[in-house]
Amino acid sequence: MLSYQFDWSIILSGKYFEWLLSGLKVTLQLSLAGIILSFLLGLIVAVMRMSHFSPIRWAAWAFLEFTRNTPLLVQIFFWYFGSYKFLPTAVNDWLNAQSFEFAAALIALTIYTSAFIAEDIRSGVLSIPKEQMEAARSAGFSYLRSMQYIILPQAVRITVPPLVNQFLNLAKNSSLAMTIGVMELTYQARQVESYTFKGFEAFTAATVVYLAISIIITFLVHQYNERVLKLHKAA
Repeated sequence: MLSYQFDWSIILSGKYFEWLLSGLKVTLQLSLAGIILSFLLGLIVAVMRMSHFSPIRWAAWAFLEFTRNTPLLVQIFFWYFGSYKFLPTAVNDWLNAQSFEFAAALIALTIYTSAFIAEDIRSGVLSIPKEQMEAARSAGFSYLRSMQYIILPQAVRITVPPLVNQFLNLAKNSSLAMTIGVMELTYQARQVESYTFKGFEAFTAATVVYLAISIIITFLVHQYNERVLKLHKAA
């Protein structure tokens, strides 16, 4: 180790820098799309989980239990190798013509993360006094309208901290997409290491980038919280 010759120029310029930059772009695309889709799906599942219609409630429960109790890596392989069994032929053909590996990873990340988000949102909803729902129903709102306009906006604000944790986990979990050939940041760092035998430099760069992504997400959410707090004080 003492005789190891560090060469940071390898990852700071040239084609290897371009590889890492390309991997970062894919990681950001995967993370951003995953955050948006998992939040929307988690919101839907949370509402289903609290439905008064038993089949819908039990379907949501089964989805949550299956998804939260199986490893993400297994789910990635499940969608990569088995999607042709579940998705229509036309959809599979379209995905194969695009980037099937990226799509399989995105589906797995979205479904896996949405299960945890759904439970976070449900916890937030349960913390809202039930009198608010009763008042909304008395005012003529349907159950879904009451959730949409009164309960969920409050619940989401309450659950911002755990939601941030889920978003950060998703951004970091995106590195598992390399196992099915998605050329994201970790994949490209591995490629740099394979070609240059400079694994320390390559994975240090990847580590710093993941840390920067986490810090940026945390900062943006903190700014959002500060703004919401000011609006509440002004009101």
